[in-house]
Amino acid sequence: MKTEELVAQIKKKKSFLCVGLDTDLDKIPAHLLKEEDPIFSFNKAIIDATQEFCVAYKPNIAFYEAYGLQGWQSLQKTIDYLSTNYPEQFTIADAKRGDIGNTSTRYAKAFFETLNFDSITIAPYMGKDSVEPFLAFEDKHTILLALTSNKGAFDFQTQLVKGEALYKEVLRTSKTYANAKNLMYVVGATKAAYLKEIRQIIPESFLLVPGVGAQGGSLKEVCDYGMTKDIGLLVNSSRGIIYASNGIDFAEEAGKKAMQLQQDMQLELEKR
Repeated sequence: MKTEELVAQIKKKKSFLCVGLDTDLDKIPAHLLKEEDPIFSFNKAIIDATQEFCVAYKPNIAFYEAYGLQGWQSLQKTIDYLSTNYPEQFTIADAKRGDIGNTSTRYAKAFFETLNFDSITIAPYMGKDSVEPFLAFEDKHTILLALTSNKGAFDFQTQLVKGEALYKEVLRTSKTYANAKNLMYVVGATKAAYLKEIRQIIPESFLLVPGVGAQGGSLKEVCDYGMTKDIGLLVNSSRGIIYASNGIDFAEEAGKKAMQLQQDMQLELEKR
């Protein structure tokens, strides 16, 4: 998907919501466990209930890998369902891959060609030759981990390197990579105060922002410091939406939560 197509969907739906599909058999409604494929049944219902309020879906790959072949099949069915029924939705493989060049190329083929995701999250620690294989794919997006929402982010990401925080060095260096126009970045909502400085380095790039909702991030602060003329934000909510209820009404309640966030986002957009 081209960036312009994503921006068009955001403006059309008045939403920059990304729904995280962190599907856990220990948390989904018990009645679904009787289904032939409980993971896909859950995902399908969540997608149908939330698709009008969001512009992206982000399956967390670990939640599928955990179930082996069955989990991968559920993931494939989920992506196929989105591609067939809601092709306007931007898809993110939250895989956090990152390895030497030839291995990265295989990861890229797996997620961009075999599974047909629009984007993938990447850990930048191994540097240029571990990232550029992903950037080589046309109309696909590589989402680098810059400043994450977890407490452990302060262990390394904010430590000084060459006189500035490591996450800033990641941002600056990544801009020199081949096809850097295909880069997006992960910045946690719980680190909203950092967004002003981040925007000085990458003023127009899209940011994937987890941490609004269950982790306590502020949507208003994210918008105040991170929004661009083309919005430039994908704000993710996972648990707060998909596990809004564990009863028969789980999809309906997920839809209500997604609609509430969409309405909050519309208000933020109208301010600007």
